[in-house]
Amino acid sequence: MGYTGSYTPGMSKVMVSLPADLLALVDQEARRRSLSRSALLATAARRELGRRNPEAVAEAVARSEQRFAHVARFDAAALVRSDRDARR
Repeated sequence: MGYTGSYTPGMSKVMVSLPADLLALVDQEARRRSLSRSALLATAARRELGRRNPEAVAEAVARSEQRFAHVARFDAAALVRSDRDARR
């Protein structure tokens, strides 16, 4: 999934523009991880692209809240304490 160490037919070269301070941080982190700059940027891009869409997450949370709106509120810590005390 990461950088293989050499260019392969499936790889493309791209030119990107980054602020100098960001590039310095990228290079610093790449050295810390013993990766090439390309490998670190590929890893970061894969991670970012794999993140869930924030709007979809918010919609899922809203659906769950609606689904459980009729459930009475409870104190989870009190339930855990009660269960723990019952086991003694």
